[in-house]
Amino acid sequence: EAARAAGATLTHISAIGADTQSASSYARTKGRAEIAILETAPEAVILRPSIIFGPEDDFFNKFASMARFAPALPLIGGGQTKFQPVYVTDVAEAVARTVDGKLKGGTIYELGGAQVLSFRECLEITLKTIDRKRSFVSIPFGIASLLGSVASLVPFIAPPITADQVVLLKSDNVVSAAAEAEGRTLAGIGIEPTLLDSILPTYLVRFRPQGQYTRGGGAA
Repeated sequence: EAARAAGATLTHISAIGADTQSASSYARTKGRAEIAILETAPEAVILRPSIIFGPEDDFFNKFASMARFAPALPLIGGGQTKFQPVYVTDVAEAVARTVDGKLKGGTIYELGGAQVLSFRECLEITLKTIDRKRSFVSIPFGIASLLGSVASLVPFIAPPITADQVVLLKSDNVVSAAAEAEGRTLAGIGIEPTLLDSILPTYLVRFRPQGQYTRGGGAA
């Protein structure tokens, strides 16, 4: 409302999977926010990224840190959920282009990276990057949801996963075919997605057994 009153453009960061009918409260609130924004500021631009990777991300850093101590990493629902990790700088560039008026107002763009990877493949890439070998433990969605619910009851400690996040993992988190066809993607607005492999080692190096001095063959 403030943006509309000031005659300013508005860019909103949402998320792939935003849907007012979703079983996930996270996805439902994202969907409701999109509707509210477009009703208030019809020319707003909405960006829906897949999971974002970069130095302070909450995905690859989390599992790389876990791999330092845990003998195995969890595969929620078997690890088959698909992701399309997108580099934070590419998302920032998309935002900058909305500010410059280069993206169409009143439009929802879906931002995915150069690769579509399963949950398991994401963990495998993480382990390879930090030069560690760990086994995987498949955890059914039902059990993972129960564990998330119980962990959320522990005060003062952030749970490793919540029941709502388990719900999200039941659906793939990738750019839709419609967005691809209509050019509502990074490539569609002239941004070449950055490869995961070119960035991940730059900030996960601290999780290697000897940090930056690990040079292959030293998996632990």
